[in-house]
Amino acid sequence: MTNNTSRTPQTLPDGRPVPPMTGSERALLEGWLDFHRATLELKCRGLDDAQVRRAAAEPSSLTLLGLVQHLAEVERNWFQRVLAGLDVPPVFEEETGYALDPRRGLQDALDVWRREIARGRELLAARDLEDTGHIVDEPMSGLAVSVRWVLIHLIEEYARHNGHADILRERIDGVTGA
Repeated sequence: MTNNTSRTPQTLPDGRPVPPMTGSERALLEGWLDFHRATLELKCRGLDDAQVRRAAAEPSSLTLLGLVQHLAEVERNWFQRVLAGLDVPPVFEEETGYALDPRRGLQDALDVWRREIARGRELLAARDLEDTGHIVDEPMSGLAVSVRWVLIHLIEEYARHNGHADILRERIDGVTGA
């Protein structure tokens, strides 16, 4: 039996954090969420405003910029509205975040997204995995959800949209992987 004492690197060569391989449930959930957040940011790295506005394929109007905006809305919704019970408006012009404003570029959207992540981390720090909030949107308005459920849902949400981001990035400049 080999005793492998080598340590897992803290970051991948592309700069994304490596999710913990062991540890508490909370550390694993937050680690995977951070990994997926970093993956979205990686998919946007090196692109200009025109490129992140390019849609994948007709009839879809999905863009990388729209995904960043959407995930800013997702962060705000689940951490501020659902878990903290705050009455906050949408971050952008409409609730999904997908609508593109010609005056808003990638850097602006990333700055807003990062602020939403930071605010969510602040609110999350004071809560246990078993703590609950309440869904605010129909058709499940009022249902209780745990912090654990929200973290799992956000991991799923980012993973799904990172798959979309893979396709969008490949269409823009041929970059694949990660």
